Amino acid sequence: MGHRLRLDITRMLSDVVGIEHGITLDDIEAAWPKAEAILQGLEARHGAGDMPLFDLPDSTDVVDKILDFAEKAKGKFRNVVVLGIGGSSSAGTALQSALKPQLWNQLPDEKRDGLRLFVPDNSDPELLHAVMEVCPPEETLYCVITKSGRTAETMASFFAVLTPLKEALKDQYTSHLVFITDPSKGNLRQIARSEGIRSFNIPAGVGGRFSVFTPVGLLPAALVGIDISQVLEGALLQREKCFNRDLQANPAAVYALLQYLAHTEREKHIHVMMPYANALKPVADWFKQLWAESLGKKFNMKHEAVFCGPTPLAALGATDQHSQVQLYVEGPHDKTFTFIFPGEYRKEVKIGRHYHDIETTEYLADKTLGRLLVAEAEATQHALTAAHRPNMAIKLDEVSPSTIGQLMFMLEVSALVAGGLYEVNPLDQPGVEAGKVATYALMGRSGYEDILAEIEKERSRNPVIIE
Repeated sequence: MGHRLRLDITRMLSDVVGIEHGITLDDIEAAWPKAEAILQGLEARHGAGDMPLFDLPDSTDVVDKILDFAEKAKGKFRNVVVLGIGGSSSAGTALQSALKPQLWNQLPDEKRDGLRLFVPDNSDPELLHAVMEVCPPEETLYCVITKSGRTAETMASFFAVLTPLKEALKDQYTSHLVFITDPSKGNLRQIARSEGIRSFNIPAGVGGRFSVFTPVGLLPAALVGIDISQVLEGALLQREKCFNRDLQANPAAVYALLQYLAHTEREKHIHVMMPYANALKPVADWFKQLWAESLGKKFNMKHEAVFCGPTPLAALGATDQHSQVQLYVEGPHDKTFTFIFPGEYRKEVKIGRHYHDIETTEYLADKTLGRLLVAEAEATQHALTAAHRPNMAIKLDEVSPSTIGQLMFMLEVSALVAGGLYEVNPLDQPGVEAGKVATYALMGRSGYEDILAEIEKERSRNPVIIE
């Protein structure tokens, strides 16, 4: 059957962590009909062609085009620099980190089967300057990702690299560019048409944080040598489960329901995702945006002010056992925890046997770092459970393209189901748009003078400064 994903909800339940903090079977049974109705609605929208997210695992024609492009690029370039922000950058980063060797960019060229990947996903000039220093234009492909073609951070970074690119390559500069954008409209699409720049489409109706299974995530993944067909096959495995009305066979819906009940019935408004593998930390970072942007809403679907939304956090085991777990175990009872356990680690390091005279370290002798990390994961689960902190675990047979595809598709569907449970629109982000508009005004874009006037009024207030 291939590598599997399993959701262990044991430690979310009241008979394990106590009635005050855990979810009862009665809670689940009472809320499941609402979840079923949401699943029915999502399935109906999918059948009507209104939810393109569910069609993405079938994108074999897009995969063929991506693979053809990636194969040619590998023979021409050494680096790919992704210029994007938010979902436009985190998807490829998560796939590369999860599925390629650690310190990928530092490996010698002969040990890599794909391009080095750089993702300067901020407008920090020092960051982009550093990337430009180590990625000469002559050996670099620039992948510009923005669906609207208006994202200020992305377009500014694109224009910033365009000057040295044109200087180095003259009239050949367009061959070092690839765009991922809206199929028909927007600034990037206009530039692609006028200059003949190769481009891939972000399907209409698929937002940035849900775009990992579009070229947004798949093209950077293919360029670094990931088997994207297997990633989509993993997503397909989860799609086959995601409309199932049997809660024993629908991990996406159960995950959403338990997080929702813990938040609304047990006041657990902080959701911590904690993988026990460095390779999976960017997946937790990707999840933060997915959960926050999908569920953090001022208005519900009836346009009533509800100020809704759990707060997602990303942690890393075992690193954050030494920085955050003290708070998690003894601090406020306001959190749930999702562990991600990777099964077998793909590489192992032996500890060896040294300093026999030191009794307090003898227990480590002849063991492995993997065994230690597994023990630390179980120990953290035990400590949280003993302290009545509800937690669950997503268990992967191993980290592979299939299981990562399953994991990310499951979490995307969970966000949609959770949106239905909270009765908010999980597909929009009006709060983000407000910040974009203010940025346009501050940068002098025409048509935003009224917003600039409001900002100038704020600036005129006497500041309260402590030195």
